Amino acid sequence: MAAPDTDGVVILVEDDPDLRLLTTRWLEKAGWDVEPVESGEALFDVLPTTIPDCVCLDLGLPGMSGMETLHRLRRTHPRLPVVILTADREVDTVVEAMQGGAYDYLPKPLDRTRLETVVRNAVERHGMALKIAGLEQASTTTDEYAGMLGRSPVMRALFRQVDRVASSEVTVLLRGESGAGKELVARAIHDQGPRARGPFVALNCAAVAETLQEAELFGHEKGAFTGADRRRAGRFEQADGGTLFLDEVAELSASLQAKLLRVLQERSFHRIGGAEEIRVDIRIVAASHRDLASEVAAGRFREDLFFRLAVFEMDVPPLRARGDDVLLLARRFLAQHGGEPPPRLDDAVVALFRRHRWPGNVRELENAVQRALVVCRDGLVRLEDLPPRIREAAAAGTDGPGEEPGAPAGAGAEGAGGPLSMEELERRALVEALERCDGNVAEVVRQLGIGRTTVYRKLKKYGLR
Repeated sequence: MAAPDTDGVVILVEDDPDLRLLTTRWLEKAGWDVEPVESGEALFDVLPTTIPDCVCLDLGLPGMSGMETLHRLRRTHPRLPVVILTADREVDTVVEAMQGGAYDYLPKPLDRTRLETVVRNAVERHGMALKIAGLEQASTTTDEYAGMLGRSPVMRALFRQVDRVASSEVTVLLRGESGAGKELVARAIHDQGPRARGPFVALNCAAVAETLQEAELFGHEKGAFTGADRRRAGRFEQADGGTLFLDEVAELSASLQAKLLRVLQERSFHRIGGAEEIRVDIRIVAASHRDLASEVAAGRFREDLFFRLAVFEMDVPPLRARGDDVLLLARRFLAQHGGEPPPRLDDAVVALFRRHRWPGNVRELENAVQRALVVCRDGLVRLEDLPPRIREAAAAGTDGPGEEPGAPAGAGAEGAGGPLSMEELERRALVEALERCDGNVAEVVRQLGIGRTTVYRKLKKYGLR
């Protein structure tokens, strides 16, 4: 049977090792990347490291039953098609599964042709639903999406990415300059996803002293250290059932990076001074204005933690790359902070806003507007109302830093022939991991802490397989 027209990722949940191996081979030969797991618990362990297009789910699982797994998937991944595999031919069981949100069911023993046909249809339906959602987003006339404002092509593309990744559990790494709005993007991912009713907890790692980082993340018991006069829940505990946003994650100390990696792998931790193991159900979104691949190459950030965080990477564009979004945002800030009716922008201010490079991004723009509102007269913001720094940069013709618009902060680590691309850094990391593990891909998966299909896809991409 011909392979699908487009790549797709299928997670196979089957406790029988022989059937799991056979079904995996069938699906892989049909053209899909397959992530085989043995239980419902293992399924939810791999979901933060992959974005599946379909789940094939055995109902007769040990531990968390197949039906329990299905109901939880419907809550966490309402758009993801689930194909039930069952040896139970009782009508009531099939009806319960279909009413519980299954896409289709296949009786055991499995028929290979029927399996490939049903999975193909499920993957294609999922892809079509995503395309329709993307087209609806692209054709919308509003300039606002999930609390973000913008009509520029780069922001439309970002909105589509958020819509794609929000419905999954995959860990997201946001890259962008300070003030570009990374926390807004993280909150949009939370608000547009199945965890929207849970807490959204944000922590700026750069704002926490190194000696307090562990307590801030994981909490502490009463008497754990001087000044700990009561038990305190950390950010991980506070985010249980929701999303934890780790901003400026590159600023974590080396010891905290190691502890964070362990918690991401095990989804459990201990408060400082405590013996109780605390398990949490959270989604992680991380962000940094630094290029983490370069930080890895320089030895300042753990390679295994980088791979664990950078499952799905998104670039948040700087304000200078967003065209007339600067005027949309400026007028929004005038309306928010300026009363009714809001002041207008003088033509000279409009021209300067378009020309200025905004090194501080949206945060700098909002501060400039707020300053102008304090001193403007007659409902009009003029050049003299703007902060001197912006006026002086315009007069000198040095509106901000000199890199090209949209260039990532700190892009590329230095190699012998100049800066290395993100792809080359990633390829080198995989080569080194393969060498350490003597070519054992399963060990590479374990060491890097990312999904099997993700590793195989990257090995194929870089010609290492």
